[in-house]
Amino acid sequence: MSVPDANVLRTKQCLPCEGGIPKYTKHQVTDQLKELPDWKLSEEGNKISRHWVFQEFESAFHFLSTVAKLAEQEQHHPDLHLVRYRFVQIELYTHAVNGLSENDFILAAKIDAATSDD
Repeated sequence: MSVPDANVLRTKQCLPCEGGIPKYTKHQVTDQLKELPDWKLSEEGNKISRHWVFQEFESAFHFLSTVAKLAEQEQHHPDLHLVRYRFVQIELYTHAVNGLSENDFILAAKIDAATSDD
């Protein structure tokens, strides 16, 4: 199964997940991360994350607010971390499958698009 490129991911919507969707294989995760090179795979191989550094608290908080709105629209909620007022980390995974699904990469692509707009 081939994975969609980042532009295609941005046009998709996350699907509701209560565990009935397939978890990505290692091969799919590796291929998908080539489309989203700023995202890194966790050591366990079940989450992806990305880091940002902002100049000040207000910019970091504004960014997190933008991500929160995207997450609500998609009904797929990441783990958001704000550390020392300007360091942001976002972790994505699909809780219901205890791993990565297409939803994670859809939201990552949309977060990347929001980042490039700032």
